Amino acid sequence: MSRQTETLARIGLFRSLDAHAIRNLDTQCSWRRTPRKQWIIDYQDQSNDVFFIVSGTVRVTIQSVSGRDVLLREIDAGEFFGELAAIDNQPRSAGIVAVTDATVARMPAAVFRAAVHAHPDVCDQLLALLAGQVRMLANRVNEFATLTVRHRIYAELLRLARPETGHPARSTISPPPVHAEIAARVSTRREAVAREFKALERAGLVERRRGAIVLTDTNRLQQLIDEATELP
Repeated sequence: MSRQTETLARIGLFRSLDAHAIRNLDTQCSWRRTPRKQWIIDYQDQSNDVFFIVSGTVRVTIQSVSGRDVLLREIDAGEFFGELAAIDNQPRSAGIVAVTDATVARMPAAVFRAAVHAHPDVCDQLLALLAGQVRMLANRVNEFATLTVRHRIYAELLRLARPETGHPARSTISPPPVHAEIAARVSTRREAVAREFKALERAGLVERRRGAIVLTDTNRLQQLIDEATELP
């Protein structure tokens, strides 16, 4: 692995730091390449280091009471995870698995906290990230409490999709997730996802193309979610 790759200069959290400060943090990290599908940390792991993704993508998962894995989110290059354990020194609240081959920097909790205390912009970014995670989890809790499986699938598709240029009502999911992945995101079974996809295709709200899923009318999907939320 080249030394050019082994640098936190690629991490947005440290955007305000000069080259000297970055090099100082680089030397206090351990670096490794994690193969696809390998677990980086397990749920309830007792370590408290912070991990920075320099290249690749990893996935955050938790296990439900029934034993089913639930996918919370994906973390891409330039982002990080493990900050909660570094702050409160409690066991990990989720497991992390590599979706692709990933280059990861592992920073001791004490080094991370010192950087947060020393650099106001790093502190502000961390606070904004934590606030965003609270909002995201609150939205997920609300969906699980108020929406059926069908409408949770609709909501997840809208979350994953990106608008098509020149077509404001259409969005694309690329690469397309398999049914089992969507099922894990909304805590249901693969068969339920397959059934809902067929219904969406029959209704003309979903189209499949090579390497992508197209949502043909995102406004209609959102309307269906809103109507379900309003039901007594």
